[in-house]
Amino acid sequence: MFWSRCVHADGTAADVALTLEVSAREDFASLLASVALSARATWDHTVRAKVTGLPAATALYYRFRAGADSSAVGRTRTAPAADATPAQVRFAWFTCQDWSVNHWGAMDLIAAGDHDFVVHVGDYIYETTGAAFQAGAAEPAHGAISLPDGTALPGGGRYATTLADYRTLYRTYRGDARLQAVHAKFAFIGIWDDHEFSDDCWQDHQTYTNANLQQTARRRAASQAWVEYMPVDFGDVSFDTANAAYDNLRIYRDFRFGTLMHLVMTDQRLYRDDHVVDEATLAAAQGHDLVNGSDSLGARYFVQQPVLAQFEAARTAALGRAPGVLGTTQTAWWKTTMKNSPATWKVWGNEVTLGRMWLDLRTLAPAPYNALYVVNADGWDGYPTHRTELLSHLKTNAIRNVVAITGDLHAFQCHVVRDNPDPAVGTPVLVDFVSAGISSSSFYSYIKAGAGGTPLAALAATPAVFDATLKAHNPDLRHGDHDAQGYASAVVTATSFDVTFHKVRPLNAEGTAPASPLLSDTRLTVAAGSASVSVAAG
Repeated sequence: MFWSRCVHADGTAADVALTLEVSAREDFASLLASVALSARATWDHTVRAKVTGLPAATALYYRFRAGADSSAVGRTRTAPAADATPAQVRFAWFTCQDWSVNHWGAMDLIAAGDHDFVVHVGDYIYETTGAAFQAGAAEPAHGAISLPDGTALPGGGRYATTLADYRTLYRTYRGDARLQAVHAKFAFIGIWDDHEFSDDCWQDHQTYTNANLQQTARRRAASQAWVEYMPVDFGDVSFDTANAAYDNLRIYRDFRFGTLMHLVMTDQRLYRDDHVVDEATLAAAQGHDLVNGSDSLGARYFVQQPVLAQFEAARTAALGRAPGVLGTTQTAWWKTTMKNSPATWKVWGNEVTLGRMWLDLRTLAPAPYNALYVVNADGWDGYPTHRTELLSHLKTNAIRNVVAITGDLHAFQCHVVRDNPDPAVGTPVLVDFVSAGISSSSFYSYIKAGAGGTPLAALAATPAVFDATLKAHNPDLRHGDHDAQGYASAVVTATSFDVTFHKVRPLNAEGTAPASPLLSDTRLTVAAGSASVSVAAG
């Protein structure tokens, strides 16, 4: 898949005729493909071409030509043949690149790496501008974004509403030279999470308030902008503009890298059921505003475990099945794909955390905080029966060497994940590697702000204290750094899956991006045939 955007220099909106050239030679002395294309205003002048019949496991160069003008030269590498057994596969994955805070120095590190391809596990853009969580400083290269339309957010700021809004965000993000370099140097496999549409979204519903407003036109606009600006083929992701429903785009799909690695990318927003604990019901019980209030705390974050269980039982009775994340059709596809995969390593491109993240404060905190909490019920912890269904499928069918690559949390984590989250009875079935965000404010910063002024403040007194607290309450959390930005990379061989978490430095005191962004590396290894993890700081 080759992608570009081409516009007339004078700003006219007419379509642009151009040609894609693909070669095994950097000087383009001979061509493997020459494809006539048109960058149409209908698609915001983005253009894509799927070229088949290229040689496997081969470094390629490409460029786009329009009249006398030529794009920069990009490079890519085709995957190994389906029956090949490569000695190794190297890739990086990243997530959560909020334009409005911190810096994108991690992009320079990714671009400088030796990767066969890169994976994005969601939050390529943030749909809000000027929101409360975006109040931190940003590097000078990232100025304020002005949405052409937008809608006022409760609490300040605006959120993207129209196709023009979402296109503006993608154009702005894609305008950063460091992100352009990553796209130009590596094949790119992307999936979305929530912020490509709306924070903590489900189907075509936003969650800014307890009303959980349904916004079908907005969902479709967000989906169209995503498919325009991602290097995907409209056929591969089944984009159907004639379908008036919110789910007119299917983006879950899989990629094979010979017999060594099978990458299975899932969509955990478009088909998921509403969060198990209903915000409006919780608000009513506490005398809060059912429409304009926001009871995410208690419904999606720091949810009391008995409350979650009670609501899940009621929702299961109403639906005739347990509420889930993937939807029934995608769940069946995931099960079949995992079961039938002949690859040594099955890698799950997974947006939200799979590992258990609980805090048991029943004897550690005064009332009303003395409860057992599920910290993040927007992740898989919030859909426990559905998670058990998938993980039990791995166990029952003896599907081994499963690794998840995850984002969303704004933290580095590594979990051993069991079919039952109780370490006393559960069987390890996969390892979940969670990468911190490129720039988004850290999970710890949110926890510290939320705990301030409460009896729980001591649990988040420092990042090290919070890391230790979560590990003490979750013995399968093998590594946790919750005050971090950066990205992750992996080297995959027949005998091991080696991951490195690359943590970057914060902004300099004067608000500029650090000239040498890398702060530290942490290496984690899973041996083939095992779900245990070894950790080494670098």
